[in-house]
Amino acid sequence: MKVLVTGASGMLGGATARALADRGDDVTVLQRRPAGLGLREVQADVADPAAVLRAVDGHEAVVHLAAKVNITGAWADYARINIDGTRAVVDACRRTGVARLVDVSSPSVAHAGRSLVGAGAGPADPDAARGPYARSKAAAELLALAADGPALAVVAVRPHLVWGPGDTQLVARIVRRARQGRLPLMGAGAVLVDTTYVDNAVDALVAALDRCRPDGLHGEALVVSNGEPRPIAEVLGAWAEAGGAPRPGRHVPVPLALAAGAVTEALWALRPGDDADPPLNRFLVEQLSTAHWFDQRRTREALGWRPAVSLDEGFARLARWYAEGGPGRS
Repeated sequence: MKVLVTGASGMLGGATARALADRGDDVTVLQRRPAGLGLREVQADVADPAAVLRAVDGHEAVVHLAAKVNITGAWADYARINIDGTRAVVDACRRTGVARLVDVSSPSVAHAGRSLVGAGAGPADPDAARGPYARSKAAAELLALAADGPALAVVAVRPHLVWGPGDTQLVARIVRRARQGRLPLMGAGAVLVDTTYVDNAVDALVAALDRCRPDGLHGEALVVSNGEPRPIAEVLGAWAEAGGAPRPGRHVPVPLALAAGAVTEALWALRPGDDADPPLNRFLVEQLSTAHWFDQRRTREALGWRPAVSLDEGFARLARWYAEGGPGRS
């Protein structure tokens, strides 16, 4: 199959592109900077319709991962990359006769700030979603699924908190903060959260691509996770320990953390041109103090997929990667 993967400079996008190529697919990747995967590359802005059209032309399928994933930032940037970028991909698929589109979304598109306990893939809701990333991804998912039809089969896959060796976003930040003594637990640290080891997320995306077709799986959103909810303190502690950092032991009351997050957001807004995430904000506090775990029965049935790597094995692999010289130990 001739497949275009957008956003292949990220951990999940790169791993997905490599997995498809390794099994024999003809893979092209599109991203703004070199991915270094040894595959055919198109370096372009996903929000550039003409560039995306040229990249998509000649392919049978697209796996769309390119996105702005920061916690904070200007809405215009999220709208351009996440919404306009998805629109460009969808339009290019329609114009060039692509038959399959896997849109990689996020469970945050259906999260309104309350705990998710054994939840399914609720409808994406841009109005209720928390923060510019979630709102923009919700709008993008609705746009992608609206294109589903006899000529173009569309599936939205929402991997939850993907992590693993080589992760420069989630795990690297946790390890860095833990080493600096800046990783408190919100409340008791007992809320249950699902996460997804990267190899499992890749396998799920490949399965979605294979099953996405007009006479098969289409027009649906699926949440993907390891299906092993653990207390947030255990997950953060395992990541920190894998990177050679101490497990977090300090607890901060949630109301106090929310107040501190609001103050930090206000101060961060005074830093013109700074696209870095603040050390704390209300969205982050919500994520660390509310339960997030999901019913995986529909996902596993629809994809014919089950996670191959358990959380404990994933933690061990992460620790070995750091021990063998993975970045982030200084």
